[in-house]
Amino acid sequence: MGQYIVRGGRHLFPLLDDAFKGIKQIGVIGWGSQGPAQAQNLRDSLAEAKSDIIVKIGLRKGSHSFAEARAAGFTEENGTLGDIWETIAGSDLVLLLISDSAQADNYEKVFSHMKPNSILGLSHGFLLGHLQSMGLDFPKNISVIAVCPKGMGPSVRRLYVQGKEINGAGINASFAVHQDVDGRATDVALGWSVALGSPFTFATTLEQEYKSDIFGERGILLGAVHGVVECLFRRYVENGMNEDLAYNNTVECITGIVSKTISTKGMLAVYNSLSEDGKKRFEAVYSASYYPCMEILYECYEDVASGSEIRSVVLAGRRFHEKEGLPAFPMGKIDQTRMWKVGERVRSTRSKDDLGPLCPFTSGVFVALMMAQIEVLRKKGHSYSEIINESLIEAVDSLNPFMHARGVSFMVDNCSTTARLGSRKWAPRFDYILRQQAFVAVDSGAPIKQDLISNFLSDPVHGAIEVCAQLRPTVDISVPPDADFVRPELRQSS
Repeated sequence: MGQYIVRGGRHLFPLLDDAFKGIKQIGVIGWGSQGPAQAQNLRDSLAEAKSDIIVKIGLRKGSHSFAEARAAGFTEENGTLGDIWETIAGSDLVLLLISDSAQADNYEKVFSHMKPNSILGLSHGFLLGHLQSMGLDFPKNISVIAVCPKGMGPSVRRLYVQGKEINGAGINASFAVHQDVDGRATDVALGWSVALGSPFTFATTLEQEYKSDIFGERGILLGAVHGVVECLFRRYVENGMNEDLAYNNTVECITGIVSKTISTKGMLAVYNSLSEDGKKRFEAVYSASYYPCMEILYECYEDVASGSEIRSVVLAGRRFHEKEGLPAFPMGKIDQTRMWKVGERVRSTRSKDDLGPLCPFTSGVFVALMMAQIEVLRKKGHSYSEIINESLIEAVDSLNPFMHARGVSFMVDNCSTTARLGSRKWAPRFDYILRQQAFVAVDSGAPIKQDLISNFLSDPVHGAIEVCAQLRPTVDISVPPDADFVRPELRQSS
């Protein structure tokens, strides 16, 4: 199966004016996870290209984000910061980067303010899913494109800045042209991706993107990995392991040595690094965990594809505020339990290059989860580039480094509201099913399903991963604990 992949790079910046033909102003709407990163990357790339195109931030009146945007160099005085509706009306390309629930509540007003023949840019297919669930579509007088970076906003900015020193640093993206009214949509989408610093851009459709993306973040990217480390930590401590060692053998193992190995050499290298005894432990827990993980992943995918998970996000966003006489329920914290306090202690004495121990049991659960997610996406008809990005690359190269730096909330809560909500909802499901089914099977000495092990060892995905490994950024993302490129509320006070 052939794949359409476009190579990016800073040497292409001089071509941006051609790609953005007819565009005088790019309106970046919102200042959440993606907004700050994309606005600054676009501005810097266009400046390097000596382009006259203006990048303008649009925010709702009274938004706390005005101060943040000004701090990043966008101002009302120079015409690069203003009201959301004026910005949309004055822009030729509108990048709608507000939260998904805000998109669901405001899309009609957004459409009504857009100029005819202007282009709507999305970094996520959520709005299409929401419109489809109501039997609606986009207006016919605008083009609709997507460029979807395969990482949270702070990663998009961080790797772009690192890429100023090392060409090829950046976050890969997928792109889609959903509607093209005048033949410019593909050029604009690819120009946008190049300007964000994407080393490689993969073709997809808006529908495939939102299904794999919303599903992936509830799976191994955020929700499932959170559930996995919580249930493993409790298991190890209950079985007599000391807490620091238990944290090392769960979070540090997955975000350190396992992620590094998978990123550079693939999943088989994790298995092949184990002793004969370690391989037996890996096989026992892989065999016991694969189908329980798949059961939750399969349910989650179908909830996303049917629109019910999208509906759940919209309703949750409305529960953030008091209504119907019931109190407001904003998102609660997820890193206040004993485990994450232990993590703070472990990290305080960790040396810079310490990647943690390679624990066979933890590795077996994590790789079983990864393979189950790959299989669900494969059976649902997704392309290999999308499958590997949403199940593997984004996990080990973009997200796990944040949990490695400062724990689970630092990873999850730097992401979009949709991702944060989904992670909180689905993490307990993985925790529960592994405890109730997988670990019970291991402890009762259930026979290893040899067909699962041989399928794992011979799966064609390993060949596809080797090809994708050549498309990874040339540098690893560097996430210092005092990172200033993350959400303001997650910055460490100096």
